[in-house]
Amino acid sequence: MKAEVINPFLESARLVLEQVIQVSPSTGSLGVKEIAPIQNHIWIQVGMTGQFSGNVVFGLQEQVALRIVSVMMGGFVLTEMDEMGQSAISELGNMISGNASTILSNQGYVVDITPPKVMKSEENAHEPRKALCIPLHMDGIGELDIQVMIS
Repeated sequence: MKAEVINPFLESARLVLEQVIQVSPSTGSLGVKEIAPIQNHIWIQVGMTGQFSGNVVFGLQEQVALRIVSVMMGGFVLTEMDEMGQSAISELGNMISGNASTILSNQGYVVDITPPKVMKSEENAHEPRKALCIPLHMDGIGELDIQVMIS
C-alpha cells in the first residue's frame, strides 16, 4: 500500500466537505485495518489507474450518508437512500476523488480515476481485505472513513 496516496484524498475530503456541507471535519488516527462488510453502511468506490492502481473507498453509515445528502440537497430530508440520494453521494465521492487526482497530478504523479460506484452493505459481499484507513469526524453528522487499497 502506498501511504503517500492517502494525504491528497484526506486534504480533498476535508476541503469538499467544508464547501458542500459547511462542516470542518477533524481527522482521526491513520491505521491499517481489515475492511469487511458492515450492516447499514454505504461505500463509494473509486478506482485508480496510472502510477497507482487499486481502489479508494469512502465508507459511512447509511444514516450519515442521508444527513450529508440532505444538506447537499438544500435541506430536503431523505429517509432512505433512493436513486437521487445515491446519485448525490456518488457525486460527493467524485468531487473528492477528482480533487485528489488533481493534487496527485500537481505532485508529478500520472493517475486517472474511474467513475464512483455506490454500494450498500448487502451488495458489498467481498472477502475481508486490508486497507490504509483514516476517519474524518463531522460534528453533528457522523464519520466518513477514507480507505485506500492502492499498490
